[in-house]
Amino acid sequence: MEIQCVVDAGAELGEATVWDPSAGVLWWIDIYGPTIYRFDPASGENRSWTAPENLGCLGLRRSGGLVLTMATGFHFFDPDTGSFTPIVDPEQDLQDTRFNDGKTDRQGRFWSGSMFEAPGKPAAKIGALYRLDTDHSVHKVIDGVGCANGLAWSPDGDKMYFTDSHTHLVWVYDFDPESGEVSNRRIFIDLSDRDFIVDGATVDADGCYWLTIPFKGKLLAYDPDGKLMREIDMPCDLPTCCEFGGKDLDVLYVTTARLRRSDSELTGQQSPGGLFAISGLGSKGLILPPYGG
Repeated sequence: MEIQCVVDAGAELGEATVWDPSAGVLWWIDIYGPTIYRFDPASGENRSWTAPENLGCLGLRRSGGLVLTMATGFHFFDPDTGSFTPIVDPEQDLQDTRFNDGKTDRQGRFWSGSMFEAPGKPAAKIGALYRLDTDHSVHKVIDGVGCANGLAWSPDGDKMYFTDSHTHLVWVYDFDPESGEVSNRRIFIDLSDRDFIVDGATVDADGCYWLTIPFKGKLLAYDPDGKLMREIDMPCDLPTCCEFGGKDLDVLYVTTARLRRSDSELTGQQSPGGLFAISGLGSKGLILPPYGG
């Protein structure tokens, strides 16, 4: 196994890893940049676009460009023109939340969850997880969320994984691929004994759930039964999101964050806020379908 920093971006909050198999590039973001990045591993180029608002997550769009969330909800983005087109803002009446983690499901619907973010105020579970259907309608699927994270689906699409980073739990739901509805929530992983919270996650071709542990500098992998299979120490303390990419989908890309900390606070860490590539894992990922709307 080899862990390499491929883009020493110094991102405040790197997130939202999405592999584009047709172009052979990895899309990712700095939420607070606010910046959209496109990394080409063949050339080493990391192209960037500045967003008008803090970002949440992004996905590919079947008709071209990207779908993403920003402070004002769901938007389309055209990298060729740099233009953003609003779709819907389901939390326009909430002043203390922002959008966070999300991705497309196996059927090409785009999901994004929100989180409480109001410095100086007591934390409140007023966020939610939303599903953007291909007809551009938006639906609240899970409410009472403090910080939406860890979203992923099993390879056959009949299970959905989700965490609230205000807890130490990852839940698994039964997922209806046709309707996009969830049911039968139960605990998949309980990290209370290690005082871990979970950030971004993905599922590999074998159905194993890979997750990032922010502030602890770890990447964990669990089998479909919830058994810990692997624990990897990252060279910096705040990994935030992960996704498999590369020609054979056998490279795990991991974003990290500086989170507005000074150089002295990050002493001894390698490239905090950088994009890392982990090779030699012996695992392969799955393609995230583009948003169909």
